[in-house]
Amino acid sequence: MTLFSTAQHIARDTRRDPRGHLIPIALGSVIAAGAIALVAYLLWPTWTPEAASDPGRLPVSVGGSIFNVPTAAVRMKIQRHSGPQERVDLSFSFPSLQAPDAPDAPKHTSADVLEDAIQPIDRIFLSIAAHHDALAPETRVSTIYPRYLEKTAPPPQDGLTERAFREGSPYSGEDLYLGDAPALSARCTRDAKTPGMCLSERRVEGADLTFRFPRSWLTHWSDVAEAMDRLTVQLHGPRG
Repeated sequence: MTLFSTAQHIARDTRRDPRGHLIPIALGSVIAAGAIALVAYLLWPTWTPEAASDPGRLPVSVGGSIFNVPTAAVRMKIQRHSGPQERVDLSFSFPSLQAPDAPDAPKHTSADVLEDAIQPIDRIFLSIAAHHDALAPETRVSTIYPRYLEKTAPPPQDGLTERAFREGSPYSGEDLYLGDAPALSARCTRDAKTPGMCLSERRVEGADLTFRFPRSWLTHWSDVAEAMDRLTVQLHGPRG
């Protein structure tokens, strides 16, 4: 009855003053707006979120194969994201195989640190790239390289065989090293004005892994071969 009486009262007032009903509506709107403003003020955050740091590891897909790479090991900032990528370039300290610290830290050269440029390399570099059904590294070692090797070879040293490529061949000035237990195949440039570097490749599903390291490390080649095996397992898991 109260609601009905109120409605009749509003109807009579409206007939006397057609704009009379606008006053309660305006008052209600003001009260509602004030309440909303008060709630918004009370709930508005008084802090600003800090920039989220990069995750420790990134799941990336290269050639359809999944690799779990340490964020700090990625050498190029543009590659430091998860998801499909055509290629990822990494570096690891040797022999710890830890990701280097602060890969993006600016490097300043002065007279005090000028000698750092000629210090021995203490990192193993790794590129993971989709192979797109190119010739497998193992096939290249067994069928392509032998065509360009010198016919004679020195006897193995500490289980490692050294074979020189012929002068005038596509690999002139390089040597091929083969080892067993653990398995190793590496093509290395010779020391000249710059120290020689070695390249060792292996295929993991849809991607080829290319390791690069100083030729001087071949004096403890089995440690290098085991390091490459461990890195492969850490990034992709055991080979099936």
